[in-house]
Amino acid sequence: MSTEPFKVAAIQLVSTDIVVDNLNTAAELVMTAVEQGAKVIVLPENFALMAKNSSELINKAETLGEGEIQAFMSQLARRYEIWLVGGSMPIRSSIENKVLSACLVYDAQGQQVGQYNKLHLYDVDMPEHGQRYRESDTFVAGDKVVVIDTPFGKMGLSICYDLRFPELYRQMMQLGAEFMVAPSAFTEVTGREHWSLLCRARAVENTCYIIAPNQGGVHTNGRETYGHSMIVDSWGNVLAEATKGADVVVATIDKTKQDKIRKNFPSVQHGRFDYTVKRH
Repeated sequence: MSTEPFKVAAIQLVSTDIVVDNLNTAAELVMTAVEQGAKVIVLPENFALMAKNSSELINKAETLGEGEIQAFMSQLARRYEIWLVGGSMPIRSSIENKVLSACLVYDAQGQQVGQYNKLHLYDVDMPEHGQRYRESDTFVAGDKVVVIDTPFGKMGLSICYDLRFPELYRQMMQLGAEFMVAPSAFTEVTGREHWSLLCRARAVENTCYIIAPNQGGVHTNGRETYGHSMIVDSWGNVLAEATKGADVVVATIDKTKQDKIRKNFPSVQHGRFDYTVKRH
């Protein structure tokens, strides 16, 4: 496993309900990232489909190992000899009328080598903004923490709302994660208040790089997402950040620098779980 610095990219999209259009835009931005030297490229949540309703989402879901979206990712990874992280896409589950929000990973030969199913489902009310979300009506929650081996180091997988649950990222650290991805579709409202804060917090508390592509604009289903896709280093510095609209940001991961930070500032090793909690 190499210790040499390597470039990574976060792809920002404004996905629609038309799969082929989204894939064409993603392909153009992936090519741009490749031209800038990126070896690991991460797409955002819902990169291939921002459905107008749950029926459309379920109808356009793919069976694992089959379908247009998965073929696209495999071909793209193989063509450019990159590791491609497919943000999230709907994969059929064993439960009728429910799907998995799955992050699929493809290696440089185009083989699907990893799958993470979103653990934390976004069931949230924001009445002051007229917004209500119930992902659990359509999605089945995942049940596994996933860290996969790559030629560049161990990569931890997460999706969007997971960013609000630090325990997941600490578990990925305990499994040896050296960089983590958080493909997202943060709303304009929550993104404006919390996006940068959460990405940087997860990086700092785990002394770990975070690659966080986001959706960024007004979608055909009426939803508005925040954008500002970013790559954060293990000291919490934002190395690259987009604004709004379809875009790509590229930065370098330097594991030697990260190892020095972890050696000199071993906060992860200092965590204690042997104390007693007393209620008075």
